[in-house]
Amino acid sequence: MIFERMGTILTADELIDKAFSRATRAGKGKIVATGHTDKRELEESMVLTAGNILTDNLHNAVKDWPSLDRMNDFYKELTDILVGIEKLKMSLGSLEWASAKSKELSRKYVGIMRREEDPVKIRKQAFGRMASVVYDVDKDLRFLNDARNILRKLPDVKDEPTIVVAGYPNVGKSSFVASVTGARPQIAQYPFTTKNVTIGHFTSRKIRYQVIDTPGLLDRPLEERNDIEKQAISALRHIGDVLLFIVDPSENCGYTIEEQYRLLEEVKNFVKMPVLIVANKIDVKPVDEKVSADMKMSTLNGEGVKEVKSRLVEMIQGVKVKSKAQVEEAPPAGEVYILPPSRKKK
Repeated sequence: MIFERMGTILTADELIDKAFSRATRAGKGKIVATGHTDKRELEESMVLTAGNILTDNLHNAVKDWPSLDRMNDFYKELTDILVGIEKLKMSLGSLEWASAKSKELSRKYVGIMRREEDPVKIRKQAFGRMASVVYDVDKDLRFLNDARNILRKLPDVKDEPTIVVAGYPNVGKSSFVASVTGARPQIAQYPFTTKNVTIGHFTSRKIRYQVIDTPGLLDRPLEERNDIEKQAISALRHIGDVLLFIVDPSENCGYTIEEQYRLLEEVKNFVKMPVLIVANKIDVKPVDEKVSADMKMSTLNGEGVKEVKSRLVEMIQGVKVKSKAQVEEAPPAGEVYILPPSRKKK
């Protein structure tokens, strides 16, 4: 997952302590290595070492972040929801400034030190200025580390054909995911919900498909969701190719069929993708005329599950073909279509 490789970002106090402690050790090491105690050379070494450590740590804290501009739309939108893209960019920019400033100050004070009589005094001034720069970005350091801890909890969603599963709790969503993937699905959590997100995969004709069940996002009415959850649902449109909405005609799930169809209409308003409505638990109760469904199945005994899976694959292939045709029919880059003037009645 793109946020997994990011290391812990130190606070200003931790970073300064690391830099100045290493600088002191470097100075002592130089005495041992050279066998003499040239005070000016020793103080220069300490200033350069501290500057290099601050410069490198601040720069690496920025470099470890995935490119916000090249991040796929799904993760970009979730990142914006959870921590704010613009705030991230500003904080990363502040760290780059502090990194460059630390390097500039270390070189500047080494130059001053070579002209002044008291190198210890100049080294202390250098340490003070560099510490001031790092403290200036302490809020950014803390924000970025908090953001890193939040984003590391996002589920590992791949850039591959994706089926999003929706429906009320206990209608058979997780059973469907487990059944079609044939393996134990990945269990993860979005940072804004305490419920698990289930991600499974299956392969059909050498193409791997992703199946995502998002309880806590798509399994309850609109008025019960907070603003972050609503935005997260919208983010699903960037990865979802088709939505499987499962209903339970037996109503053993604890919700009437009318309630289930009201949820379906709400979900359609959030997630703009083709929808396949499937009635589950047909082993419990046959589907009657008041249940409008495209297909039916039983995740308990497996009846119809294979057919539903095949239909979803066909729908995704249809979406991909349609998208490709739209791209091919689009005007060449730079070409402008001029619409005819509107005709107004006189």
